[in-house]
Amino acid sequence: MNVFKFGGASVKDANGIRNVAEIISKYRSDELVVVVSATGKTTNALEQVIQEKFENKTNALQLLRKIRQDHEVIIQDLFNSLPAELLRSINEYFVEGEWVIDEDREMAYDYVYDQIIGIGELVSSQILASYLLEKGIKTKCIDARSMIITDDTWREGRIQWTSTNAKIRDNCNSILRDNIVVLTQGFIGSTAENNTVSLGREGSDYTAAIISAALEAQSMTIWKDVPGVLTADPKVFDNVSKLDHLSFLEAIEMTYYGAKVIHPKTIQPLKNKNIPLYVKSFLHPEKEGTLIFGEIDRDYPPIVVLESNQSLVHFSSKDLSFIAEDHLARLFGLFDKFRIKVNVMRNTAISFTVCIQYDKAKLNSLIEKVQDLFTVIVEPNLDLYTIRHCNDSMLPRLLEEKIVIMEERIRKTVQVVVKSAPVIIHKKDHH
Repeated sequence: MNVFKFGGASVKDANGIRNVAEIISKYRSDELVVVVSATGKTTNALEQVIQEKFENKTNALQLLRKIRQDHEVIIQDLFNSLPAELLRSINEYFVEGEWVIDEDREMAYDYVYDQIIGIGELVSSQILASYLLEKGIKTKCIDARSMIITDDTWREGRIQWTSTNAKIRDNCNSILRDNIVVLTQGFIGSTAENNTVSLGREGSDYTAAIISAALEAQSMTIWKDVPGVLTADPKVFDNVSKLDHLSFLEAIEMTYYGAKVIHPKTIQPLKNKNIPLYVKSFLHPEKEGTLIFGEIDRDYPPIVVLESNQSLVHFSSKDLSFIAEDHLARLFGLFDKFRIKVNVMRNTAISFTVCIQYDKAKLNSLIEKVQDLFTVIVEPNLDLYTIRHCNDSMLPRLLEEKIVIMEERIRKTVQVVVKSAPVIIHKKDHH
């Protein structure tokens, strides 16, 4: 039994869905679970809907209708018609979204986010399931919320492993035995009270890994628009190369430091069950891709991860007392509460500095909680370069025209927080 995960780029339009169906038809084993993301940029569009719900409900409803129309265009292109049953099934999800938007009672932003954001996955899975069935591929679409059980940490649900594993097996095993493809949604789960919870942005990889571990899959494959795991982002850097093989440990390190090719939580469930992970291209499915498996590390070339929109947050004690363990415990408790990931940190006698993703709302909430103890200075608009297996000769080239704000080195890894150097224009003198 194998698990395939297809991201939004693979199902962004009708041709993408046709290609996904061809891959499923050609590469499926006797038993296959397929996890699918929302189409294209649908999740971004739904985030705009959620924002407008709190500012202008009419705009929110109009944006949601536009998302439905965009999906109807894909359906028309796929089927040369608008099948009534398919339209009925996807309409249910949009109506539920409209109910949440229209609701007048006060609801927390993160709760509303989770009740609306999963519409993209729910709709894309229905469209793909209908197309697979039309192509003669026996398919059963299962709502991921009936399998992935979480707590009520909105926007980053924490898996309740015992109930989740049981529900995955109960839902999938009998269907798979009948040689029917199980199709489900990434990114979403449910609380015990049946409230939708998302698993964090790009969380579909994690869903696929949870299912792979529960069903003890032979392998898991993530299908992307790149040929595999690369040494850097080809949209930002030149001369990148594909890594043919990574150990689980190296993959965990890369994702921890922000490599976008795999969701950070994906590796652990697979490593625990010793399940190989393949990262392959849906544009060239016949090519090898990257295999992530095993404990033994090898010699890797330098691997560069760039995280933009970073900020340095400096905490200094107001009374010049030492930054002691009780101060750090309080700060890290708040980082956990507000879901703030610390990318780099440094402390001195009376100050503590962290590099984090810049998020104005989270930072304001954090500062409000600590301003009694600390003076807080925020330095935004920074970039964080993380270089695994760094050789010093590459650093000057990489950091050319950058001002280094902070640098940390540990074995095998260099992290540098930078800002772009100002452009100095030399004006000619006119006499």
